[in-house]
Amino acid sequence: MAGYVDLPSVRTWYAERGEGESLVMLHGGVVDARFFDQNIEPLAEKFHVYTPDFRGHGHSPDIEGPFSYDAFARDSIEFLDAVLAGPTDLLGHSIGAGVALMVALRRPDLVRRLVLISGAFHRDGLITGDDIDVNQVVNAFGSAYGEVSPDGEDHYPVVVRKVTEMDRREPDMSASDVNGVRSRTLLVTSDDDIVTLEHTIALYRAIPDCELAIVPGTSHFLIQEKPDLSTGSSSNS
Repeated sequence: MAGYVDLPSVRTWYAERGEGESLVMLHGGVVDARFFDQNIEPLAEKFHVYTPDFRGHGHSPDIEGPFSYDAFARDSIEFLDAVLAGPTDLLGHSIGAGVALMVALRRPDLVRRLVLISGAFHRDGLITGDDIDVNQVVNAFGSAYGEVSPDGEDHYPVVVRKVTEMDRREPDMSASDVNGVRSRTLLVTSDDDIVTLEHTIALYRAIPDCELAIVPGTSHFLIQEKPDLSTGSSSNS
């Protein structure tokens, strides 16, 4: 089942599958919920899985103004309030992990358990190197964006630029901020991620009830590279 929900901030597309306790999965930047395609089927055997697309990503239309973690977190909270009847397990990858972290801090009543995959609480923890090559990203993912976006493929460079501009500013939380997370948390990262191991360990130490899993032989795309191992980690959190 898939469709749209009109939230106060933005019209949001989402899909749902499976039965059981709810699990909401938040994707990263410049991609969309299809990023989780290899993970959803095994998770849907145990959970009622919801996969929304962030504003300007996938099926969800873009709106005027820059992207921000604050806006994505606000959209996600509005989604949880509108679509789910109670608290949920919340999983985020990359930017989605930072957004999930903010949701857990702002609305602990909405989050039962938290899974953060390849995420950071501050931009200083990211191994960014030079700015992302917008043209390279557009060439790699633009046609897939155009397959589903109501804004059309020509809008994709705008989305990529908004993400890169956001990455220069955010996230900007502190260890003392994330110490406020009250959900049981599973932190998953790879041994060749774009988040430094030191930063990941700092996040692990800052969250009171946190477990850490490092997936060997993988990159930032670990949930696609080793979906069986990654899904097992997520579903047992």
